[in-house]
Amino acid sequence: MFDTIKLENGVSIVMEQISSVRSVALGIFIKNGSINENKKTNGISHFIEHMLFKGTSKRTSKDIAEEMDNIGGQLNAFTSKEYTCYYARVLDTHIDKAIDVLTDMLFNSEFNENDIEKEAKVIIEEISMYEDSPEDIVFAELQKKVWKNSPLEYSVLGSKENVANFKQQDFFDYMKEKYVGENTVIAIAGNFDKESILHTIKEKVQNMAKGVSSLEANKSYVYIPSKSKIYKDIEQLHLVISFEGVSFNSKYNYSMSLLNTIFGGGMSSILFQKIREEHGLAYSIYSYNSNYINNGLFNIYVGLNKSHLDKTINIIKHEINNLKKVKISREQIDKTKEQLKSNYIMGLESTPNRMSSIGRSKILLGKIKTPDEIIKEVELIKKEDIDYLIDNIFDIDKMSISLVGRVDDINL
Repeated sequence: MFDTIKLENGVSIVMEQISSVRSVALGIFIKNGSINENKKTNGISHFIEHMLFKGTSKRTSKDIAEEMDNIGGQLNAFTSKEYTCYYARVLDTHIDKAIDVLTDMLFNSEFNENDIEKEAKVIIEEISMYEDSPEDIVFAELQKKVWKNSPLEYSVLGSKENVANFKQQDFFDYMKEKYVGENTVIAIAGNFDKESILHTIKEKVQNMAKGVSSLEANKSYVYIPSKSKIYKDIEQLHLVISFEGVSFNSKYNYSMSLLNTIFGGGMSSILFQKIREEHGLAYSIYSYNSNYINNGLFNIYVGLNKSHLDKTINIIKHEINNLKKVKISREQIDKTKEQLKSNYIMGLESTPNRMSSIGRSKILLGKIKTPDEIIKEVELIKKEDIDYLIDNIFDIDKMSISLVGRVDDINL
C-alpha cells in the first residue's frame, strides 16, 4: 500500500511500508538531468551530484562517509538524462540518521572552491574511463546523432572543457532554479513508522523553495535515423543498431519489454540463438530498451570481429523481416509474460528496488502503479499489441547504426 503526500512547497513524499523487513531504503529524486542542460552547462547536473558528497556546513566529506559506515548503511547517488537520485539504505533503527545526512547534503553543501577544483579532476578521469569503454561510446555516439538538436543528445557526464571551467556560482545558480520543491520526490520503502518519518521529513524540507517544475523531460523529441562510426584501435568491433522505440509513458511500454525479451533480451532469445549459438559470430549479443518519459529507443548491441560485420547485420535484418512476416505466437507471448512477471515479483523482494520503482514512477509520470496493477498490465498484453510493435518499430529504412573500432575502411 502506498501513501502519497504533497507538501505546500511542492515536495512529494511517497511511502511504502513493508513490515516483514528490517531495513529502509530512502531516495531523494530531483527532476533534473542532462536533458535540462545546454551546450554551455552540459555536465553540471552530474557535477552537482558529486559535490553534494564533498561536505556541508556541519559535516566534512569524511564525516558523511563515516557516519553512514558506522551504522552499516549504504549511501550513493546517480544522475540520468531526466533525473538525479540521492539514496541510502539502513536498518530501520537508523532511518533518522539517513534522513539527516541526505537532507544536510541537499541543503547545506558548501561547494568549496578547492573541492570543486579537485572534483573536476576526478570527473575528467571518469570521462576518460568512459571514453576507454567502446561499449559505452558506441551507444553515446548513436544517441548524439539520433537526438541531434534536442537536449537528449547531451552526455550525462558532459565535456572535459565544461567540467574544468565550472565555478562555485554556476552551481548555486543552477541549483536555485532546479533543486526546488516542484522538482522533488522523496521515496521511502521498508519498515518504518509512518507518522514519525513524515514528521521528520517535513521538518527537514519545509524551507525548500517551491520553484517551477522542469518541463524538458515532458517533451517529445524528433528521432533522426543516422549512421556514425568512431575509430578506435581495438581488437573488437562494437555495433549498435537502433530504432525509435516507445516511451516510459506509452501504453505499449510493457508490450515492448515483452518483445525485447523474445527478440534479444536473454539466452533463449532469437538474436542470441542465431548470432551466437547457431553462427558463432559474437560472444556478446543482446537487445534493450532505452525509455524516457515521452521518447524511446530499441537497441541491439553486438561485440564482434570486423570480418563478421556484414554477415551479422544481414542476419539481424533477416530476423527482423522474418518477425514481420511470421510474427510471434500466442504461446510464446504467454510464456514470456510469466518470465516478465517472475522477474518483476522477485525484484520486489528488495527494498531499494521498491523505493526506486515508486520514486522513478512518481518523478517521471506523477503517479504510481501498484504491483498488482503492473502484473495485470503484463497479463493483458495481447498478440495484437506485439504485432503492432513489430510492424511499427522495425522499419529498416529508419534503422540507425553506430560503430566503434577499426572502422576506417567501413562504409555505412
